[in-house]
Amino acid sequence: MDNKKTDCEAINIDIVNKVKKDMPEILKLYELSDFFKVMGDGTRIQLLWALEESEMCVGDLAVLLDMTKSAISHQLKVLRMSKLVRSEKRGKNVYYKLDDDHVKEILKKAYEHIIE
Repeated sequence: MDNKKTDCEAINIDIVNKVKKDMPEILKLYELSDFFKVMGDGTRIQLLWALEESEMCVGDLAVLLDMTKSAISHQLKVLRMSKLVRSEKRGKNVYYKLDDDHVKEILKKAYEHIIE
């Protein structure tokens, strides 16, 4: 039984086979899609951008973005679960910063792309 879903034949089968061989496994591509969904939220992008500049606590981020601490905490949880930010408790406050330089690089590259 043929499990083909496409309704056409390849014009350049050598290219199709080469690209197919180099494609990541589908689950990794879904993870990549989820990554961009997380980054695709306007509030989360603002948080990431602010944390690229300096580590900050929830209260300071709430003032900066003119939002409630609860709303900021919710978005930071999503970012933390996605391994985009990490936290460190100091006294009564929790400070957040970007998880690593990869996040910073992605933000910078994306920004460069949109301002071209």
